[in-house]
Amino acid sequence: MKKQYVLIGLMALIVQFAQAQFTLEGEFRPRTEYRNGFGSLIADDADAGFGISTRARLKAGYNTDAYKFFLSFQDVMVWGENRQILPYDQNNSFAIFQAWAEIKLGEGFSTKLGRQVLSYDDQRILGGLDWAQQGRNHDAALLKYSKDSFKLDFALAFNQDYSNPTGFVSAGTAYDTTGFFSYKTMQMLHLSQKWEKFSGSLLLMNNGFQEYEDDGVTGDGTSSLLTLGTHLKYNSGKFGLAANAYLQSGKRQGEVDVKGAHLLGLDFTYKASPKVGLGAGIEIISGNDADAGETGAFFPLYGTNHKFNGLMDYFYVGNHANSIGLVDVHVSANFKLSETSSLLVKALNFSGEQELASGEKSLGTEIDLVFKKKFKGYALVAGYSQMFASDGMYELKGISEDLAASSQNWGWVMLVLKPKFIN
Repeated sequence: MKKQYVLIGLMALIVQFAQAQFTLEGEFRPRTEYRNGFGSLIADDADAGFGISTRARLKAGYNTDAYKFFLSFQDVMVWGENRQILPYDQNNSFAIFQAWAEIKLGEGFSTKLGRQVLSYDDQRILGGLDWAQQGRNHDAALLKYSKDSFKLDFALAFNQDYSNPTGFVSAGTAYDTTGFFSYKTMQMLHLSQKWEKFSGSLLLMNNGFQEYEDDGVTGDGTSSLLTLGTHLKYNSGKFGLAANAYLQSGKRQGEVDVKGAHLLGLDFTYKASPKVGLGAGIEIISGNDADAGETGAFFPLYGTNHKFNGLMDYFYVGNHANSIGLVDVHVSANFKLSETSSLLVKALNFSGEQELASGEKSLGTEIDLVFKKKFKGYALVAGYSQMFASDGMYELKGISEDLAASSQNWGWVMLVLKPKFIN
């Protein structure tokens, strides 16, 4: 009888130990949006858009002394996109969002292999793009080193399509990079160091983009785009300062020469009181002022662009590449309404880094409001944005002011649940 008690006790300890190593979490995130000028100006005779999308994720992790393993499944569903009793998922949105293993190599070294999120600094160049329901990931091999407050990450990626026999046999020259700025190869080095009040990082990234012969099918090598820059951050008491400085050179997709492309940003924060935080900043992104076959336009590549240049996504979210650049001057205030709620108010003024054909630079002003409320076990987030477009914005977006809707706005409400099944 005593042996049975011992066995039961051992089994209980084993289960407890296994659960301590294993985590299972979920995410359920439905979002309702009213779009009346989101992403671009809407015409007066066009109907506003309204829809609901849901992101569902199931995340499992397992940790040992030798390695970590993580797996994340997701599906992004737009309400009503599948007809009733459809025997399969019509939009084919179910996917493995992350699948990676991190193996400890000793002396501060480890390697992380597989599909993963690459997110660094303020996510200006590399970020997880969590706002988008689908998110952003990379298939990469990552070598990591960490000692005290110093970190080094070196990533390598090579994209291939095994369903293309020609590409498989010829080592990838026929790989079809259909997505905008989808890369064939990537090499990335990120160095970061933290001190008591100051931190800094250096990013060096090279992206190789697939090029094609005139038939549009046969591969013809890659063109390389180099991005180099730094992110600096300083905090002291109530004051904070953050700066970005990045340069790009080489060649873009289509073998377009990139010369003198740059991004410069400076943000200042001040905690006026325990319940009020203030911010102000400017970001300058170079535009295209070069001759044909060349460009001076900077593109933020794989960052969380929704976080920057206004929540209505008029710039660098699937648009504005190789255009007149951008000067973004912004101010913000974040109010802590209670222990569980907050309100962000932000105003952004936009102008071109170069002039439009008419000589106009001013593009307009955007106002963003975001309200957050935490409840027991879930959160509610709501936002409203209004675009006050100037003449330059109508010219840039190619729509007559007389034909545009009198009001350009966007509103949304999002519910966020992240249950921890096993932790």
